[in-house]
This record gives sequence, C-alpha cells and structure tokens, in this order.
Amino acid sequence: MSQYPMKWNLDAIYPGGAGSEQFAEELAGMESGIAELYSLLAGEEASSLISVKRMTALSQQVLLSLRQSQSFVECLIAQNVRDLEAIGLNNRVQNISAKFFAAMTRFDHILRDIGDDAWSGMLRDEQLAEISFNLNERREHAKLKLAPELEALAGDLAIDGYHGWGELYNLIVSGAKFRAPGADGEERLLSAGQMANRLSDSDRSVRQAAFAEWERVWGSVADLSADTLNRIAGFRLKLYENRGWSSVLQEPLQINRMSEATLNAMWDAIDEGKKALLPYLERKAKLLGIEKLDWHDVDAPIGSATRTVSYDEGARFIAEQFRAFDPAMADFAEMAFRDGWIEAEDRDGKRPGGFCTSFPKRGQTRIFMTYSGTASNISTLAHELGHAYHQHVMNDLPGLAQEYAMNVAETASTFAEMIVSDRAMKAAKEEDEKLGLLEDKIQRSVAFFMNIHARLLFEKRFYERRKEGLVTVSELNELMERAQREAFKDALGEAHPHFWASKMHFYLTDVPFYNFPYTFGYLFSAGLYARALEEGASFAPKYVALLRDTGRLTVEKLAEKHLGVNLEEQSFWRDAVSLTAEDVRLFLEMTEEK
Repeated sequence: MSQYPMKWNLDAIYPGGAGSEQFAEELAGMESGIAELYSLLAGEEASSLISVKRMTALSQQVLLSLRQSQSFVECLIAQNVRDLEAIGLNNRVQNISAKFFAAMTRFDHILRDIGDDAWSGMLRDEQLAEISFNLNERREHAKLKLAPELEALAGDLAIDGYHGWGELYNLIVSGAKFRAPGADGEERLLSAGQMANRLSDSDRSVRQAAFAEWERVWGSVADLSADTLNRIAGFRLKLYENRGWSSVLQEPLQINRMSEATLNAMWDAIDEGKKALLPYLERKAKLLGIEKLDWHDVDAPIGSATRTVSYDEGARFIAEQFRAFDPAMADFAEMAFRDGWIEAEDRDGKRPGGFCTSFPKRGQTRIFMTYSGTASNISTLAHELGHAYHQHVMNDLPGLAQEYAMNVAETASTFAEMIVSDRAMKAAKEEDEKLGLLEDKIQRSVAFFMNIHARLLFEKRFYERRKEGLVTVSELNELMERAQREAFKDALGEAHPHFWASKMHFYLTDVPFYNFPYTFGYLFSAGLYARALEEGASFAPKYVALLRDTGRLTVEKLAEKHLGVNLEEQSFWRDAVSLTAEDVRLFLEMTEEK
C-alpha cells in the first residue's frame, strides 16, 4: 500500500467538486467585491488617497480570490477533461475575471492621470509604499493601452472569442484517443496524458509505435487545431494593432518584466553554446544504434535511469535531496506529499502534462501530473514542487506583490530540479546509474536550448505569417519542422511536424509566448545553483529572499540586487550555458568504447 496518496485532495479547498456550495459563495463574494470596486471607480473622489487605498485593498482581495477560483476550476478540468459541470463553471470564472480586469483597467487609468507630484506623495503612505513597484508598473502600462472603455470591451469580447478559442484545446484533447497494445496484447485506448509517457519509453519499438500513433491522432484533428490557433493569433494581432504595438514580443516581455536586450543576450549565448551539445546527440544516436536521433529518441533514457521508481520511493528521494539544501524546503515537500496536494495517478480522462497552481487564500498549492515511475517523472515532480515552494514563501505578501512572472517562476522550479538531479548523480554508486542520471540532466539542456528554441522560432514566424492571413495545416507543419531542424542544428532525424497541434502552450491566452521564460528560468537557476554550491548552507535564506522579491522587481533589478550581475550582457548567460559543456564531456568519457 502506498504511503502517500496519489490523488489530490480538492475538498480541503472547496468540498463537493463543481457543485461545492463554498465555491459558489466564493464566486458570489468576488462579484460583490467587483461591484463595490466599480462603485468606487465611478465616485467623484476616485483619485483621492482614501479612495485609492480602498480600491487597492479591495482589488488585492478580489485578486487572491480570483486566483484561487481559477486554480480550483483548472484542477477540476485537468483531473477529468470531460467534467461538463466544471467546464461550465470555468466560463463563469472567465466572466468574473473579465469584469475584474475591466475594473482594474479603469483603476490603472485613474493612477495614470494622477499628477507626478501627487502620486509621489501617495506612495509615501505605508499601505501603498509596500506595493509601490506594482502600482507604478500598472500606472506605466496604462499609458501603453487603449482607453479604459475600449480595453474593457476587448476583455468582454475575449471571453467567448479569444479565451473561448483557447479553451477549445481542452475539448480537442479530451476527444483524442490513442491506440496502444496492453500488457495482454489486447489493444487499449489511451488518453493524451497516458500516451505522452510512452514517447520516452526505454524500448525504441514502443517509442516508434507511440510516435506514429501520436502524429496520426494529432494529424486527424489538425484542421480544427489550425483554425483554433489562427483565431487566437488573429485576435491577439488585431488588439496589438489597435494599441499601436508593432512587436508580438512586447506583451510577453512586459508580462515577464524583462527587456528585449536580456532576451537577445540569452539566446545569443545559447546559440554559441549549442555546439557543445552536438557531440552528445551524436553519441546518443550511436548508443541507440541509429544514424540520427528522431524526435522520439531525444528524450529516450540511457543507463539505469530506465528503471521504474515507485511513487513513494520517488517522493522520499526528492525530500532527501531537498533536505541537503534546506530542511525547510524538505519539510514543505513532505507536507505536500502527505496531505494530498499532488494528483499523480496514471488513469484515463486526465489532461496531459504537468502544472502547479496556487490557492493563496488557503496558503496551499496543488500539483498535477501523470506519474509512471520514470526519471523524467521524478524531475517533473521536483520541478512542480519548486513552483509550490516559491508560492509558499510568498504567502504572507500583499496580493499584488505575489504576482511574479513566468520566467522567475521557472527559475524556482528548475532550481529544485537541479538540486535533485545533481545530488542524486553525486550520490550514485553504480556507474550505470550515474550515467542515467547524467544523461537525464543533459536532456534538460537539450530541451531548454533546442526544443524551447524551436517553439519560439515557430511562434515568431507563425505570427509574421498570420499577419498576411490564415495559415494552413501544411504551412504550420512546415514552419514547425523547419524550426525544429534549425534549433537542433540539423542533428535531428525525423521531426515532429504536428507538435504545434499537440502542445497546449501554444493555445494559452493568458500567457502569450509560453516558451522563452522556461529557458530563462533554466539558465538563471543555473547561476543561482552555482552560487549555492559556492556558499553552502548560508545560501538558503538568500534564495528565499530572492524568491520573495520576484513579484516586485524586474528581472534585471532582481539579478543586480541578489547576484550582482547584468542580464543584458552575454557574460552571465555564457557562464551558465558553459556548465552544459562539462556535463557533455563527462558523458562522452563515460560512454567511450573501451
């Protein structure tokens, strides 16, 4: 019997699932709070200090409630993509969200129109001073948008338009069924989440068959997927055009609080450093007995990391590695395992992929994945626990100061992965086990330097093509395959042309360009981890201090304050990228024919 539950406990948040009375009260409370906010916004004294303070307090209250409600509905749908009641609730939450953000748009314009001297005086108030970065950020962003009534209209229309198209992905993936042989030889129908695990199976014949079926099924829904992606992009581009924005990267960079100079410095350093990965890809292909790695071979395990690890064993392993870095981090992980914060069961009906989502009013998080005992599963679990710990150390901050961006969120998650993988490799007694763990570590560099780069290249080119009109399935396939071959420096055999159809990230409407922040997080965390190794136990409180600042500083200021580095220069990124070369050198040494 398993020591830790493999199904999460959502009743601890709102009992009763989609029919929860407590959740209904939460939604009603939000609607009441938004109504009060609108009343204050319409008042004659809306720009007074008293009104601004009340609206700020109220907006943070609603914000935390909204984040919690969105998380609850997301969890309900993820655990059962056919939960029609939850899908209906999601629409209601989307409507509430649109009303709230329309109100916040008006609030931002009120802040924008306050004179500079008066505004500086307001920020000396103790309540506002605590979130001055966030309020200043909202004030400045308001200057780049449409008039508040037009932004509100766009938000209202987005519910059944922009966001509606984004939600269609869940419907598409819920209907996707994949054929695969069972242990008894009989054909089984698998969900996308179950089938995705087979794409990294240790048996190449299993991978080949799974990949062929994966491409077949996503190809069968490609017309619907293409229409969905085209509508999402069309809405986004038209909104940008009306705002006077010329670059599709303006919004994602703004959301991630980073400059384009930082983004370019990072990718330039990566492009230089990719050559260090090519000998690894060549050697791996040789070890697998093939000329070039096909898409489904890239994540194939090497060494004894192919063994299946039970959920309990994986949980204890992660907590043990965390404890060597910081006992508080390990205690948190053990609580998450013990108290049912993680949905890990391998069953039909679940959404593919993994995520961590926050319930800030409860001071809790929930983690979603499908665990089948692979080394990759353990990495995913450590990754999501890194996200959860990040939120945990910020729970006492004001709502606006908890709004950290995806790139720094991925820093915390990847840092947690590094703790687990690095310490496990050093502790490995058998050469084959060490090789498997080392190879799993290098795989992440391949993912962040090459796979993620392919996604970025594809999206940038897709949006450029979309400006000229609808992009066909064949064009999308061509764009995807070309991006993959370029990002992998022609080291790839068979590509994955329907990747654009299968990957949920391309359909997300709340976070555009859900790709480069992963690579930022990976490399930024590499710099942090190097500092942790250098400073030892004294680094843990410094790490927590950095995490607590992630919602109230730009990434450039964050790096300058806590690391003393300039992210707009290539030197930091080159140093981080170069760490991969040493891993590859060791891999080549360990796999040299004797």
